[in-house]
Amino acid sequence: MGFDFAGTYTKIVEHELIEYSFGDRTAQVEFLPQENGVTVRVTFDAETQHPVEMQRGGWQAILNNFAKHVNGLR
Repeated sequence: MGFDFAGTYTKIVEHELIEYSFGDRTAQVEFLPQENGVTVRVTFDAETQHPVEMQRGGWQAILNNFAKHVNGLR
């Protein structure tokens, strides 16, 4: 499954935070240092067409793919 996605970055703090808006919604990506790496946490405004759990699963799938990509760069 795929979809088009476009947004505008509203705040960037290098190595810490990316905030952006897409339509009338916003999201925040935090990079949280841990002892063995970095935790990436995404907080987003849910939309009303799909259940929140379904949306959360979609965002988690994106993070899982990102983790695979990053781990492959080591």
